Amino acid sequence: MTTALGEKIKAIIQANGPISVTDYFSLCLADPEHGYYRVREPFGRSGDFVTAPEVSQLFGEMIGVFIVHAWQQHGTPAGVRLVEIGPGRGTMMSDMLRVIARLAPPLFENMSVHLVETSERLRDVQSQTLEAHEGKITWHNDFDEVPPGFTLIAANELFDAIPIRQFVKTQTGFRERMVGLGADDELVFAAGVATIDPALLPDGAQSMPAGTLFEFSPARQSVMLAICERLKAFGGTALAIDYGHLVSGFGDTLQAVRMHEFDPPLANPGEADLTSHVDFEHLARTAVGAGLHLNGALHQGDLLVGLGILDRAAALGRDREPRTQQIIQSAVDRLAGSGEGRMGELFKAMAVSYPAVDLMPFRPVD
Repeated sequence: MTTALGEKIKAIIQANGPISVTDYFSLCLADPEHGYYRVREPFGRSGDFVTAPEVSQLFGEMIGVFIVHAWQQHGTPAGVRLVEIGPGRGTMMSDMLRVIARLAPPLFENMSVHLVETSERLRDVQSQTLEAHEGKITWHNDFDEVPPGFTLIAANELFDAIPIRQFVKTQTGFRERMVGLGADDELVFAAGVATIDPALLPDGAQSMPAGTLFEFSPARQSVMLAICERLKAFGGTALAIDYGHLVSGFGDTLQAVRMHEFDPPLANPGEADLTSHVDFEHLARTAVGAGLHLNGALHQGDLLVGLGILDRAAALGRDREPRTQQIIQSAVDRLAGSGEGRMGELFKAMAVSYPAVDLMPFRPVD
C-alpha cells in the first residue's frame, strides 16, 4: 500500500539512486502534483493538526498585543509593514488586527498588511477569513516582494515546515541520512556518503554512539537571514513561534502527522504533514551573526502569560455561562500549560530586533 507521491519518489530513486532527507521532505510538502500543502486541507479539526490560533482567539490577540508593544518601543513609526509568513487560514492575523485596531488606532490606520503565502488554495481561505480588511492586505509569493518600510513580522509554525538535513553517526563519522528502497521495494532510511563539517556539530559528537542523528537546516538559516537583512535595511522586529528546543543537540525529530495522529515519516508521502523540531539556538546565532539584537527566547506559555493571556481570558469569561468559561479556561491551559497535549512548554518563541529595543516579556540578553 503506497501513495501516488510514494510511487513517484520510488521511481526517482530507481532512476537516480537514494535521495536526501531534505529532498524527501521538500517533495512531501511541495511536490506540484501530490505535495501535502498543494492537495490537503491541513488545519483544524477536520485536517491533520490544529495550530495555536485555531485553539482560541486568545493566541492571536496576544500576538497583536506584542506587535503594538514592539511598535511603541520602536518609537511609533508611520507606514508600518505588518508581515505574516505562512499565515495558515488567516485566523491569527484576523485576531491580531482586531486587537491592534482597538489598542493602537494610529498604527492600524497607517499600516499595510502583507501575507507571504505560496498556496493559492490557502490564499482563498485567508481572503475569506480577512474579508473585513479587504484593500488593506496584499499577498506575496515571496518575502522579498514585501515593499520597503519599517517592518513587524510574525511567523507561527513557519520554521518547522522548512526541510532539514539529517546526518547519522557511523563508524566513519557523521554521514547524510538518505531515503532509499528496501528489499521489498519500500522506502527506507540509509546512510549516504556526504559528510558534515565537524564545526557544525554540537559538543560531545565524538562520544555519541553509532546511529545518533544530528539535524541541520541550511534552508531555515537562509529564511532567518532574509528576515535579518530586511530588518537591518528598514528597522523592525520579528517574532517566531514554533515547537523546538532552545539548545542545539542530537536526536531524530522528523515526524509525520496524519489525522491528528503520529505517522511513520516514510509511510504516507504527500498525505501526512512532515515537520521537525526547530533548533532555536542555531536561529539565534544566525540572527546575532547578522548583526541583529536578540531579545531572547522563551517557552510559549511564558510569552502568553507575560503578554496578559490570563487577564484577557478572565475578561472574555466574565458574566458568561459556566460552559463558556470552561472552554476559555481549557484553551488557555492548552496554549500556555505544560505537559502532555499542551503547547506551553513544547513551543518556543524568539524575537529579534533592529535597532535594539527592550521587548516584554523577553528579558534582556547579554
